[in-house]
Amino acid sequence: MPAPQRLAPHAVAKSATVRVEDDDVAVGRLIVLYDPEGTRDWPGPFRVVAYASADVEAELAADPLLGQVAWSWLTEALEARGAEHHTLSGTVTRATTEGFAAKADEPPSTELELRASWSPTSDDLSGDMAAWLDLLAAAAGLPPADVAAIAKRRPPPGS
Repeated sequence: MPAPQRLAPHAVAKSATVRVEDDDVAVGRLIVLYDPEGTRDWPGPFRVVAYASADVEAELAADPLLGQVAWSWLTEALEARGAEHHTLSGTVTRATTEGFAAKADEPPSTELELRASWSPTSDDLSGDMAAWLDLLAAAAGLPPADVAAIAKRRPPPGS
């Protein structure tokens, strides 16, 4: 996707969509800003900006801890991926949509959005990218990558 042009002298942006079967269950963007002269308002030459959005079930949307849980998806992913950083900041928003008139038959839906930015302490941003992908997977409700699905197995014949 196109990177923002005015935020830094150099920038790159990536987008991703998590699909389960034929449904888009989460979308996200990752923007890396680079200012080698350090003239921006963030400490260090890099600033990473992350965005993730997913629909959530009504029961989960009503949970008062949803924002804290969603924020922990990011902070735990950054830690697990070894993405050392400072000046982390962001927001978690939930928005409920209700249909009226011609859309009255559509069920209400709630969307969760997480927006965050941080300054990496290294120019190796592979951990930051991996953490963003982990955030998207968590927002989509996918199990962590290191957790294998347990399938019900049939006993072998004759047992």
